[in-house]
Amino acid sequence: MFEILNSYLFQHKSISIPGLGTIYLETLPASVDTSSKNVLPPLYYFRFDRSQDAPSRDFFSFLASQKRIEDYEALKLYNEFAYSLRSEISREERFKWEGVGELRKDSTGVVQFESSLGNPFFLQPVPARKVIHPDAKHLLLVGDTERTNLEMSELLQAETESHRKRLWWILSLVVGIIATFIILFHFSSHGWKMESTGNQQTLQIPK
Repeated sequence: MFEILNSYLFQHKSISIPGLGTIYLETLPASVDTSSKNVLPPLYYFRFDRSQDAPSRDFFSFLASQKRIEDYEALKLYNEFAYSLRSEISREERFKWEGVGELRKDSTGVVQFESSLGNPFFLQPVPARKVIHPDAKHLLLVGDTERTNLEMSELLQAETESHRKRLWWILSLVVGIIATFIILFHFSSHGWKMESTGNQQTLQIPK
């Protein structure tokens, strides 16, 4: 019976037990563990609500199809199962539902539920490594124009090269202006003669 109940619980996310309550399947989403650089799988746990204990008609149809009996027989069979389960909890004060959790009676006689928490065996952590494909082609929206990342890379490279050439031209122009200023200053200080371009210092030659 519990194999059928577990199958229904995992498929429909809840199952109701007459006289006890409803067990709901809840999911904690997958998360990233930065320390181990892994993506952790979702975690499953079960929540118990004592205020709801009436199974749906779909459940009895599911049980009837699994047992290959009529719906009214499934209704009777499940009520007998629920009565047996309640009796065992009252007698033993606890019942372990394999793969789901534990039902137990507290000091006041109220049935409590402790969920099992874990992962199915097929859900395991996976490595979370950043993969970069520099040559992968994809579209980028630039203003109101679509361009590929390769086109943008070529445009940026051409713009960088053009900027570099402009810097060299500006640097050459500045050096030329400074050189011209030095020449003009020299001629203005020594006169505008051809001799001004040479060394005018007089050398004394000893006899």
